[in-house]
Amino acid sequence: MTKPQSQVREIFEPVERAPEAQAEGFAIVRQAHESEMAEDYVELIAELIETRGEARPVDIAERLGVKPPTVTKNISRLRSAGLVRRERYRAVFLTDEGQALAEKCRRRHRIVVAFLLSLGIDEETAERDAEGIEHHVSENTLNAFERALRNA
Repeated sequence: MTKPQSQVREIFEPVERAPEAQAEGFAIVRQAHESEMAEDYVELIAELIETRGEARPVDIAERLGVKPPTVTKNISRLRSAGLVRRERYRAVFLTDEGQALAEKCRRRHRIVVAFLLSLGIDEETAERDAEGIEHHVSENTLNAFERALRNA
């Protein structure tokens, strides 16, 4: 019988933060999670319109890897939020507000991808990781990424 080997654990060094600051950090993350769907959809809709001339729900479903009823439900949410417009049995179009959000999301995505590539991350991994990071990175951090890219 072999003896189980003990695992070496990294010592956790707690960072002293005021409870209010910690709560604010968690609140920011929760808000980012709530806006992820809208940001992913408007970014994809803008891309489809540019590359195909229209954004059909079936194409959105295929690209996001979800079922068409999920797209229909989320498009309704985006319409209620004033980000898209759609006529029955027609393609989806961005409102001015939706277009502005799509452009903001694309900028964030491009900066994060470029920064990850500058660290030597391969393109496929950088693109995949950017999909998560772009929703959670602050404007201050994005600006720091841009400065680092300019100075590289």
